[in-house]
Amino acid sequence: MKFACAAMLAASLSLPAFAETPTPRNPLNDGETWADLRGDIVGDETIADGTALFEVDAPYRAHDAATVPIHIRQLDDSAAIESAVIVIDENPAPLAAELSFGPSMAPLDMEVRVRVNMYSNVRVIARTDAGLAMNGRFVKASGGCSAPATKDPELALASMGQMRLKYFEDAPLMSPVRREAQIMIRHPNYSGLQRDQVTQLFIAAHFIDTLEVFQGDDMLFTMEGGISISENPVFRFSYADNGTPALRIRATDTEGNVFEQTLIKSGHT
Repeated sequence: MKFACAAMLAASLSLPAFAETPTPRNPLNDGETWADLRGDIVGDETIADGTALFEVDAPYRAHDAATVPIHIRQLDDSAAIESAVIVIDENPAPLAAELSFGPSMAPLDMEVRVRVNMYSNVRVIARTDAGLAMNGRFVKASGGCSAPATKDPELALASMGQMRLKYFEDAPLMSPVRREAQIMIRHPNYSGLQRDQVTQLFIAAHFIDTLEVFQGDDMLFTMEGGISISENPVFRFSYADNGTPALRIRATDTEGNVFEQTLIKSGHT
């Protein structure tokens, strides 16, 4: 009997390491909030499990609740992701962003920084020709929407609308090379829940509500955003370069300001 037990133990120890399926670090949690939100976000449309289509990476415990990176990466490129919404269940305004993508963004690989106001599921619901699919993460963070605004409001308003383009690799500039870029837009993106550090009065909501990014005449992506997008919004993404020399960006905010800039791609003069 002892020999049999020893043999079984030896056999179990000899099993390959990949026999165990790893548990996701922070999967979506069951909760009542989504049941209340679902109809407002997608109506009665069926939502499929999106884990085979794309993954969502987000910190289990956010270092800064006002700037939480949400990274969406497509796993199955047989279906084009046409659009997606980011939903933060427990935020005062749960619908953080509505995104639309041009063909050059496929397969989708994009990071957006958001505010998370309390422990919450962060969902990404993507649309393809086959319908809707959802994946997401549970993020432990608090106070992101009411975190103190920029320390220098005058500077923030003076520099509002400035844009910067950064590349992460020096790929040859010829189609159809895939490149990775980041766009940063200076804007306080006031949520309406922050207080002036001097007067302690609430600062009125004032944020970027639309964004359009083009290379030449080809649309890369557009966004309709709300108060959950972080201060000084940052968008990191990969795309198929079509050989045009610049990216063209147009953004508007809730005060009616329009910001337009043409940013030269690295390697062009």
